Amino acid sequence: MSLVFTLASRNLFQDRLRFIASLIGIVFSVVLVMVQMGLYFGFGRMVTTVIDHASTDLWIVANGAKCFEDLSLLSTGTQNRLQAIDGVAEVIPVLVGYSAWMLPDGTMTPVFIIGSDFIAGGLSPWNVVEGTVQDLTAPGTVAVDRSYYGRLGVAGLGATAQIRGLPVTVGAVTDGIRSFTTTPYVFSDLGDARLYIGLPASFISHFLVRLKPKTDIELIRQDILANISGIQALTPSQFRDQSRSFWLFGTGAGAALFAGALLSVIVGTAIVAQTLYSSTKDHLYEFATLRAIGASDSYIYKVIMCQALLNAVIGFAIAALIGTAVAHFTAKSALQIVITPYLMIELFLLTVVMCVASAIAALLRVVRIDPAIVLTQ
Repeated sequence: MSLVFTLASRNLFQDRLRFIASLIGIVFSVVLVMVQMGLYFGFGRMVTTVIDHASTDLWIVANGAKCFEDLSLLSTGTQNRLQAIDGVAEVIPVLVGYSAWMLPDGTMTPVFIIGSDFIAGGLSPWNVVEGTVQDLTAPGTVAVDRSYYGRLGVAGLGATAQIRGLPVTVGAVTDGIRSFTTTPYVFSDLGDARLYIGLPASFISHFLVRLKPKTDIELIRQDILANISGIQALTPSQFRDQSRSFWLFGTGAGAALFAGALLSVIVGTAIVAQTLYSSTKDHLYEFATLRAIGASDSYIYKVIMCQALLNAVIGFAIAALIGTAVAHFTAKSALQIVITPYLMIELFLLTVVMCVASAIAALLRVVRIDPAIVLTQ
């Protein structure tokens, strides 16, 4: 086996320029796939960021609501009916909706209001870097993300503005809470949120339901659905899957990203196949010599496969470094590229598959070599 590795590595490194060209093709292909899949996963994570950070056992939303940002409404009377269900410990209302934020120069920009009861432990902002969640219980205070300072015309904690003509003060600042729609999230107390959105007191958009210890979530979920009509009772996992399915496939955005990733795999395989085939073709005389001196076909196959695997390992290592750097630089961007350890493993296996599949094309060329060509040289 050591002789196979030695021969394969010498074939690869003999022509440095061709080896570098082959590596560039492989690295380009893997990085292209990595970025496309990273965008796909980043988008999928961003559309459920609020759901992921909510502390609840069940989400109660109106029938027809497909995601957290859906503005389908429920009656506030539903809260008492939910509280009457055996096994329910807390029912916390959440109100969301769009409003208009006025900048100091008089222009307006849309914002997405998220209102909840912070004293009851409702849907609070996370990654708070200035101020506290408790500060938001004061009337007219809101939490904004510092990545939207320029968009909202504020400079930090204590800054003032207006929402729907009502004065507000930035009482807390978060880091990294971004909306995939690019509309800034603004967290406020439930009562203030009603004023900012302009919604009557008889409506709410979501309920967070927390259950008593040692209760069967699915049993209570079915009990809620049997006793209250016109609602969906979803576990965080179900609501997350439903939201992600809607944004990724219902709107076509995710389909476009997935199609881009699939296209990058096809293009990448073609590039790798071309580079490995060219490399093998340039060494046809060497392979013919091996066959002329009695080397078996299986031995030659091992050499070519070893070359493919060496290309895969070296190319993937370089691509992984580039991909990690890209993910780091996009961590604060509007759409983060997310590269997980599982994605890395899958991409490494994909790289090996691409290189091996490409090597098969080269093998088909090698097996047709007539050893007699050695005598013509």
